[in-house]
Order: sequence, then structure tokens, then C-alpha cells
Amino acid sequence: MNLPPSSSVEHVERYRHIIQEWLEVSCHYDLLLWLQGEMQHYLPHEIMLAAWGDFDADAVCHDVVSALLEVRSENSDARALRPLLQGLFHRWVQLGKVPYALGSGEYGFLMEERVLQCPLGGALQGMHSMLIHGISDKRGQHDCLYVMFSSSRNISPSSMDVIGILLPYIDAAFGRIEPPLRNNRCALVPLNPEAYGFSPREIAVIEWTRMGKTVSETAAILEGSIFTVKNSLLDLFQKLHAADHSQVIPTAEKTSPNNK
Repeated sequence: MNLPPSSSVEHVERYRHIIQEWLEVSCHYDLLLWLQGEMQHYLPHEIMLAAWGDFDADAVCHDVVSALLEVRSENSDARALRPLLQGLFHRWVQLGKVPYALGSGEYGFLMEERVLQCPLGGALQGMHSMLIHGISDKRGQHDCLYVMFSSSRNISPSSMDVIGILLPYIDAAFGRIEPPLRNNRCALVPLNPEAYGFSPREIAVIEWTRMGKTVSETAAILEGSIFTVKNSLLDLFQKLHAADHSQVIPTAEKTSPNNK
């Protein structure tokens, strides 16, 4: 890793910790925890959208990693997402394949109506900025585009600088895990948080998030901090101990007091 010459001891230690945890990523659940951990200090985001393939030939696959409930790859319309991904990719190429940032008003026109009808599309309406960068795979002969959506209205200059350093690790982490199944299109059964013994506050965080509120909006509603809300969402995934929300829905239904 090529660190900036001005990196402080604190930054060097943060980078070391990020790389140490990167070595342990082997599934979607690990990837989620890694991206929502120390990485948030440099690349704050609520949704990570990865896309790869031949963008010119309209042959693009995608993967979604997010702590927001139901915002998953299998709950997104790949065909409807294509105009957004192709538009972002072509701008990246036009800019010389360097990282760039956009506000919600600059990319909203690229989203088709069908995108907004899925959980991912609903969540994207609450995102106010995005950071975009990619990697060209010379051997695999395809490009990978990474889009980080944030509820913050501004992307910090430091994030623009550091994404070039951290993206190869993000790309390698995605490359180590199985891609999402594309044939899972069944409707999700609503989660019963009471079945897992969540506290009233954790349940409130879950419900507001399910209604499409962003982390910052949920924190404001509950009069808490963004850090607390993010921790509550991470606790949710740790308690459910599942890499994907769709895997835990049937279990939640079976253990519900109403189904005993």
C-alpha cells in the first residue's frame, strides 16, 4: 500500500487494521462488517454498489452490500439499474478513470422508474451523494465499477484521495466471495424483530430503516447519534448471524411467538 507521505501514526495504524481485517473477509457477512468498520472513517457510505462486466455490450452484473435492511442484490432490478451503472461508468472513462463524486441531482435522471420500486431504489432516494471509482482487469478483460452512496451531502477531499489506495483491497475482497444468486426473486416475509429479543430501541431503528429512512434521518427521529444507529444495525446482523437478510427471514418467521 502506497501511503501518502504526510500520513500520521494514527493513519498508518488505521490502514494496518483495515488490511488486517481485509485478510479475514471470506463471505458477504465478513465484507459487510469490514466495510462498516474502520473503512467508514475514510469512505463513509450506507450502500456499496459493485458492478463488473462489459458495460458497452450491456452485459453487467452487480452486487450490493449495505447495512440497510432489505437493500440486497436479489431485491434489485438488474435491468433497471443498467442505465445508472452505464452512465456512471462512461463518465469515469471520460474523466480518465479517476475517482469522482456526484450529488443526487446529478445522477437521479439516470435511474429508471423500475429502480425506484425496489428496496434498493427506495434507499437510493435517501442518498445525497456518491463516490465513484473503478478498476480495469487486464487479464479478465473486464472493468469493475464501485459506487459508494452516502446520506451526507458532500464527499470530503480526503475520501477522494484515499479511495485510490483502498479500492484495490475492496476489489480483492469482492473477488474472494461468491457472487449473489440471480434466480432468487421470491418476496421477502417481513422480519419479526421481537423473536430475537431486540430491545425497544433496536426495534425502533429496524422499523424506521425498513420504512426507508437513512441512518442520519433515523438518528434524528430517535434523538440519538449516527454512530449509535450504525452500531444498532451492525448488532442486528451479528445477532441474526447471517450473511444475507433473505437467509434469516424464514427463521424469524418460524421462531415468532405467533407461529408457535
